[in-house]
Amino acid sequence: MSRGLFRYDVTACETKVIPGKYGFVAQLNEGRHLKKRPTEFRVDRVLQPFDPAKFNFTKVGQEEVLFRFEAGEDRKSLFLEHAVADETKSPSVVAINVSPIEYGHVLLIPRVLDCLPQRIDPDNLLLALHMAAEAGSAYFRLGYNSLGAFATINHLHFQAYVLSTPFPVEKAPTQKIPIGNGLSQSRVKFSKLIDYPVRGLVYEGGSTLKELSDIVARSCIWLQENNIPFNVLISDSGRRIFLFPQCYAEKQALGEVSQELLDTQVNPAVWEISGHMVLKRKKDYDEASEDYAWRLLSEVSLSEERFEEVEAYIFEAIGLVESKETAAVEKNEGTPYQSSTTVSAAPHFTEGCLVLH
Repeated sequence: MSRGLFRYDVTACETKVIPGKYGFVAQLNEGRHLKKRPTEFRVDRVLQPFDPAKFNFTKVGQEEVLFRFEAGEDRKSLFLEHAVADETKSPSVVAINVSPIEYGHVLLIPRVLDCLPQRIDPDNLLLALHMAAEAGSAYFRLGYNSLGAFATINHLHFQAYVLSTPFPVEKAPTQKIPIGNGLSQSRVKFSKLIDYPVRGLVYEGGSTLKELSDIVARSCIWLQENNIPFNVLISDSGRRIFLFPQCYAEKQALGEVSQELLDTQVNPAVWEISGHMVLKRKKDYDEASEDYAWRLLSEVSLSEERFEEVEAYIFEAIGLVESKETAAVEKNEGTPYQSSTTVSAAPHFTEGCLVLH
């Protein structure tokens, strides 16, 4: 911030918890609306080839890069203030988001020089889970937006920041999905959100982060290949993942969203869906209510019938069969606080700092 790298001062943005059952968080962020980069690709295709002519993360200044993040050779976590880059492989880097919405807002860019399009696979999702685990704080979450679900740059990246309160979606009740057969050795638990404005699947546990990552990635791959936009929230230090198929851009194109909601110019991506409402007009911030948040997010959600259809296809794609037995509803009390650690910044790929996990 002192070096003038951010487009505005996020610490000057007003933030409040909206009274109500879930405690949606509202932020007034007029700078993000005025200074954020525009979307430069079609919003009706989830998978699109990387276009080097469009803005991408190879074009950011190296002063925006904080450190590299990659797997180490043993189980220890190491922070290396000076590390020589391996020129035979593209580095995965963590860079600042120059249009932040909260403290510590960064971008995780897997294999940045390989110029991968915005597309989830098991390896890049696992890298994001490892970053969540390494951060060591339940208040540090990562998010992913597919194309068509309000990603604005078609260059593979995850977002992350610190919000020192539980997201409303983390407190929402869930219903366990009993599995009849398939993946019999898996320890991943499946559930779905209930009594929340956006329908979504919740994946938890697993014997390893890789087991959890593989199953969630296969779910995302099915959505990608079937052109269904989606958002992902990585919560609880990488142990809990929310998957939201969504249709807001489609409804916009069909003229099915009310003018009142369109006038707010809020594009509900992963953070809004999770309950952090980034508002662009003072009027909307002053009048923010749980009813408004619920109405906006309800437009994002698939219908119950469509969601159940997509859920069945996802489970088929990952080799699961849902049991017909009735499952109990679980109430969640939010995310407990865990302390986090900070790392210093360094300005170069070649001699920047390196985090090994």
